[in-house]
Amino acid sequence: MPVWAIFLTLLPRPILAQLELKLDQNPQAVFAGEAEPVEVEFHNPTDKPIETDLRTQLYQTSSATVIPLGKPRDWKKLRVLPGQTVLDSTVLAFPSVKNGTRFLVEWLDEKNKTLGKADVMVYPTNLFRALKPLAGNSPLGVYDPQNQLKPLLKGLALEFEDLADAGVEAFSGNLAIIGPFRSKMDLYDGLGSQIKALSKKGKAIVWIQAPPEKRGKLQPSFYSVPEKEIAVVIVQPELVADLPENPNAQLNLIYFCQLALHPQEPSLPKQSH
Repeated sequence: MPVWAIFLTLLPRPILAQLELKLDQNPQAVFAGEAEPVEVEFHNPTDKPIETDLRTQLYQTSSATVIPLGKPRDWKKLRVLPGQTVLDSTVLAFPSVKNGTRFLVEWLDEKNKTLGKADVMVYPTNLFRALKPLAGNSPLGVYDPQNQLKPLLKGLALEFEDLADAGVEAFSGNLAIIGPFRSKMDLYDGLGSQIKALSKKGKAIVWIQAPPEKRGKLQPSFYSVPEKEIAVVIVQPELVADLPENPNAQLNLIYFCQLALHPQEPSLPKQSH
């Protein structure tokens, strides 16, 4: 055997083991159109560093098909130390959709081996159009001191009544959203009494609570206070956090509005067999 060949056998061999992709069981939710960050965790299960050039491949799925969108896209060179887990994100642009649609993001190494695939739910940017039929023939009532909800409604040309101007107690429509609030400093004396008075007039209300200042009495994430055929739905702020950027928060708020208009009796969860 030539000397150079013997020398090559003595060189450290590349690590053949590949990175492990750690995925969240709940799909990430993003809006269609603009580029959105998709988070991912890589784990090196070996006792040596792994370095590889990573690429991504996007797929759109339906009940029967999985369609690749374009070709794999170069992403970055990633180096992960022994036993290390690295949290990273890649920015992807998702095509327009009419309804919530499941996509797959596949991560590939430099040898085109699949490290794993992540589910991503992509939603249209006009989710809040669902609020218009819920409000009926009257404008939606909005008390929004953080100015999170009003710009979204204006962007969709949805009619609403700003209760900061008209006054909560004067609202004459069918459905009102109170909040979100930055803190309890955004609340004013008498707001709770005005909300109670509105509910007795048959106005459905979603009342988003202010973040607690400190850990206190344990509260349910949301609950309903029925009043005749409607309800006041009390919602903890984390369920509707970051309304402009979070599809799940918008879907939650729509659900709470439906629940305020059509209260449901609490029931035990169904058990699968």
